[in-house]
Order: sequence, then C-alpha cells, then structure tokens
Amino acid sequence: MKWKKLSPVPPEHLSRFPDGIHPLLVQLFYNRGITDPQEAERFLAADKRLVHDPYLLPGMAKAVARIKRAVLNGEAIAVYGDFDADGVTASALMVQGIQRIGGKVIPYIPHRVDEGHGLNIPALRELRGMGISLVVTVDCGITAVAEAEEARKLGIELIITDHHEVVGPVPQAFVVMDPKIAGSTYPFRELAGVGVAYKLIEALFRDMGRGPEVESYLDLVAVGTVADMVPLLGENRYLVKRGIEILNRTERLGLLAIIDCAGRESGQLDADSISFVLAPRLNAAGRMDHASISYDLLMADTIDKAWKLAQHLETRNAERQKLTNQFAAIAEEQLAPLLPDAPLLIAADTEFRAGINGVVAGKLADKYYRPAVVLEVGEKESMGSGRSIPEFNMVAAFVECADLLLHFGGHAQAAGFAVLNENIEALRQRLIGIARRELAGVELQPTIRIDAEIPLSSLGMPTLNILKQMEPCGQANPVPTFLSRAVRVLDYRSVGNDGEHLKLRLADQGVTWDAIGFGLNHHAREPIPPLVDIVYRLKLNRWRGQETLQLEVFDFVPSAL
Repeated sequence: MKWKKLSPVPPEHLSRFPDGIHPLLVQLFYNRGITDPQEAERFLAADKRLVHDPYLLPGMAKAVARIKRAVLNGEAIAVYGDFDADGVTASALMVQGIQRIGGKVIPYIPHRVDEGHGLNIPALRELRGMGISLVVTVDCGITAVAEAEEARKLGIELIITDHHEVVGPVPQAFVVMDPKIAGSTYPFRELAGVGVAYKLIEALFRDMGRGPEVESYLDLVAVGTVADMVPLLGENRYLVKRGIEILNRTERLGLLAIIDCAGRESGQLDADSISFVLAPRLNAAGRMDHASISYDLLMADTIDKAWKLAQHLETRNAERQKLTNQFAAIAEEQLAPLLPDAPLLIAADTEFRAGINGVVAGKLADKYYRPAVVLEVGEKESMGSGRSIPEFNMVAAFVECADLLLHFGGHAQAAGFAVLNENIEALRQRLIGIARRELAGVELQPTIRIDAEIPLSSLGMPTLNILKQMEPCGQANPVPTFLSRAVRVLDYRSVGNDGEHLKLRLADQGVTWDAIGFGLNHHAREPIPPLVDIVYRLKLNRWRGQETLQLEVFDFVPSAL
C-alpha cells in the first residue's frame, strides 16, 4: 500500500479565508480542489444555492406537458427502471410522484439475467399489449437506439431519463433527458439516475402548484445517489445532505424495516450507513433474485409486508457476500500467473453470476489497483462487468471495443457489457492493449491519500466536530484521512467472524485510543512493533448508548522515529 501525503496548503492561500474557518478545513478544501472562499462557503452551507432549475435539463418542458396530459386524460403510464439501488429508488420515486398528482402508473423493472440492463423490445411489446402508450424510463435508456425506434413503431411515446455516459447515437425518443447529453445546459452533469428522476418530479410538482412536497422524496434520492457512487459535490451534496436528514426521520416502512433488520438505529444514519447497510441490501435483490423485491419493499404500506421483505433481503445479502468471496477466490487463482505485470485484469468462468460480477470486479480493482473485468460465461454469450481506477475510463475502453460487443454502457469507473464467447479472447487482448497504452507510467499500486499529518494526542471531539462539516463524504469528497507518527501499540488482537480484522489499543503522549483495522489482521502474522506510523480516520463509535471516539486504521508501518 502506497501512502501519498498531500501538499500542505500554502500560507498565502490560507490567508484568503475568513478567521472563522478552521485551517484544517481549508486544508481539506485545498486537497479536494476547492480553492475559492465563496465556493468553500457554499460547500459548508450545502443549501439550495447548489440546486439548479429542473427546466434546464433537456426536454423537461416537453416531458412535463406530456405526463400532465396523461394524468388529466386518465392514461396509464409505465415507469421502466433499472435493477440496482439507484434504479429501484428512482422507480419508487417516479411512481409515487406521478401517483401523488393523480396519475395511473405501473412499474417495470427487467430481470438482470433474463432481460439484461436497460430497455428491451419484448418488454415494450408487453407494455403496449397492456394498453401503455407512454413509458418513462429512470436510470436507463440512453443507449436504447433500436428500442426507441421500436417504441415509435408500437405507438409508444418514450421519455428517457438517464444519467449514464452517451456512448453512441442518441435514441430518437419523444424526450431524452440526460445531463451528459451534448447540448445540455444543465450546470451539473453528475446527477444519479434517481437525481434526474427527482428533477422531473420537481418540475411536475412545481407546474401543478405542489412544489414544496417534492422534498419528501429526498430520502430515496440520498440512498440512490450514494449507492451509485456519483460525486458528492455540487447539487448532489445538497440532495444527499438534506436527504439524510429526511432519511433519519423517514416514515417509509421499507427503509425502517431494512434499518431494523440490519441492527441499525434510525436517527443516526449517515452516508456510510447508506453505502454499507442500505445499498447492499437493496442491490441484493437484483443480484440474487429480482429487483422488484426491493421495489416492493420501498413501496410497502404495511409493517408486516415491509418486515418480511427486509428479512428476505437480509438473507439474500448474506448469500451474496458468501458468493462474492467464493468468486473472488476463483478469479484471483486465475489471475495469479499474470500479476503483477498485467495492466488490466480479466477473469471468466461458468461459475460466476452476472449479478455479482461487478462486486467481484470491484474487489479486484481495489486490491490490485488496476481495471478489472469479470465475465459469467454462458453457452453462446457472456455477461461482464468492469470496475476501474481513476486513471482509466472503462466505458471509453468499451467504445474502442464496440465491434466485439453485443451491447455495453455505464460510467467511467463502472460499466457492463455482453459479448459472444467467440470474441472473449479478442476482447481480452484489446482491453489489455488499451490499458497498457492508457496506464503507461502509472504506478499500479493501491494508494492512500493522506489529508494531513497530525499528532494523535492533539485530536479530540473538537476535531471531529470540524470534520463533520465535510459530511456527507463519498466520491470526490472522501472521508478525511490522517497520518500520525510514533504511535505506541499497547495491545492488539484479531476480531471478526473469520478473525480478519484487527482491534488495537494505541497511545500518544498519555492519550489512549481504541482502534479498529478492517481486513488488517495480516499485519499480526508477525509481532507488531511497539511504535508505528498509522494512517486512519476519526470516527464516533456508538455502543449501548455511549459515544466514544475511535480510530479506523487503514494501514500502519513500523515507525522510523
């Protein structure tokens, strides 16, 4: 693991900020590219100044008028969503929003394995057979060129709301609403799929004189936005921060049931709670069963139904974790002969499952710090998922391989595709060649970015209160990470179901700390020296009604002091 300590903020830059802003905050802003005091003030406030007019999104006025006409005429509307947490929350939001203004609406979420990602023609034909003439997509559709043409032939007017990268021709739909589309004047391009859906409902509600009601959906927006790992800057920062406030007092029975089943307490949720508790469980349905289970949970109107569905997701998520570890072990065994030279990792096996490919690819990318692709090999074609590192644009690489792929789409850091088995080896060689070109000179080693070096003894609750101003943390606004040197190790032991974690007792200048190192038990194979340099985050630990400060250690080495 490589440590990269970021440069201290220059004194002349520090002097530009008001006395009321702590120098540590200025350092954190500087590390995240926020150098203007006014921008920093807006970041801290995270208020509605970060919010943009929904009518700046392409096609918004036309979409609002069409949905209003459908509602007034009693026309049934289908909401076509994706099967991940972003798509499921977006589907629930869009359905509930249209229902609130009196619309008749049905959901459609495709099966990940049987139908694949995005719009598909058989589903459109099925919806048309049900009398549907207006389909609104959420979190999908931007690559659906053939499907949009078929919708037109079927007599379906198609409103596409999406946020994925545009990787080819834009579908000729009734409306295509995506902040990344060429010519979009929307000032913020990094909305999640649920964020774009929210902007459409915001515009609808405003048009019908119900504007203030739209914020009641921000709990769903927060969950979907954090789950999809889009940057938590700009408008997303407001949507998630305000959304977490609403989430902590939500009356949505499905979310309350998930929180309860996971052993968490409503009122104390943050972005980490979404990333590590809510999102994996909502995603488990689409990965292991059908995403409609998560959708039904979010729409549950009785405690009994919500509890049963939440328990089901709890079980399926545990199974997903087990399979993830199993498949990761298979992938690592395949890839061992290629490391450390391969600039990109590709593992393929008939045992893999399409719903878990992305999670396994993510584990490989994190562990080996290089792009990773995992394929479930079928009889004639294979389904694959890729996860990447900041220096490599995965979806751009797939664009260069388009002639080998049946279809593909996604983001720079996460994308999916299908490929004929006869093209797998050619795809492997081409992707490796692209990675070798794009990553030339890049040190392919996991790196911890360190915000500042601080004496451990100087930290306390005031420091935590300063750091809380940076929340919610996530993509593009990582949790502040610090380095402290010559920390004394008083005690350590293995913890966790498999003993993979490390519990430590640390001390510096007479101040003692409890610390946890997730996945760091390999450090204990040899005796840990009495003095270590540690890289960590400061966190609040809640246990049996008590709150104490704790260190979450990411890595440590013997101290040279």
